Amino acid sequence: MLLIAVAFGAGWVPLPYFALGPGPAREVVPLIHVDGAPTYGSSGRLVMTTIRFTQVTALGALVAWINPEQAVVNEDIVYPPGLSPSEEEQRAISQMDQSKIDAAAVALSEVTEYPRQHGPGALVELVGTGCPADGRLFPGDRIVRIGAERVDSRREASRLIDAVPADQAIEFRVEADGQGHDVGVTRGQCPGVNKPVIGIVLVDSFPFEITIESGDVGGPSAGLMWAVGLYDLLTPGDLTRGRTIAGTGTIDLDGKVGPIGGIVDKVVAARDANADIMLVPRDDFDQLRDIDTGDLKLIPVSTFDQAVRALSSSL
Repeated sequence: MLLIAVAFGAGWVPLPYFALGPGPAREVVPLIHVDGAPTYGSSGRLVMTTIRFTQVTALGALVAWINPEQAVVNEDIVYPPGLSPSEEEQRAISQMDQSKIDAAAVALSEVTEYPRQHGPGALVELVGTGCPADGRLFPGDRIVRIGAERVDSRREASRLIDAVPADQAIEFRVEADGQGHDVGVTRGQCPGVNKPVIGIVLVDSFPFEITIESGDVGGPSAGLMWAVGLYDLLTPGDLTRGRTIAGTGTIDLDGKVGPIGGIVDKVVAARDANADIMLVPRDDFDQLRDIDTGDLKLIPVSTFDQAVRALSSSL
């Protein structure tokens, strides 16, 4: 009975540990949908790489420990202290949604007159954690009205917000996923800010409809490839030229590419996907000098423009 109990515990009882390793590589262009602008095909593929993490039992931890492409980590690495799994999932979704907005804004500024030419309303780009708008407004929400006034731009939205007295709720009419709803937010405390605010950052709405499907992938690290994929989709040239190009990295509204977690696992995922080239954040490049990449060529980049130039010039 004791042996049965031990075997059951080893094989079925989850531990506070996770196995981390390379996840699937996903092609980004089929996940980007544009309505209202011409699009162009590519002869190759642009893919983002991911990390797979799975909670383990004692037996699963042993299997992962033996596997050279997996690591066993404490659950605090996957779910930071103070956050429940559901809260961490929501945080990762918000980061992903923000990365989509930033990527689209960067790509559009290269191929259109955006933001000078933009659509109606204002997009929520960022909601500060712990701020009054946290959990009420979300990245990707389009604000179309404040109070009784229609919103035509980011600047107009800011003016209307400032016009509401500090002790009164700001009434937003918001559109998200094709649905409209009303949200009231009153200014209050926001971490790191010494005056009452609602805690959002706005950008101008895009000049045409852009939808990006991220599925179950969260976090900000797909930003660079969303931007490269949208740029390639909207331009008649072909950045891939028949190649499979992988990539990872955060991106901000200025087009800067930032470091990400799990860079080694993501490079392994790109190698296993038979990618020819991988764009990686320059700040992460030193971690990859001793990694066997096979025929995979790594290109470190610090900005979106560098990524586009590198793909345009590389053979």
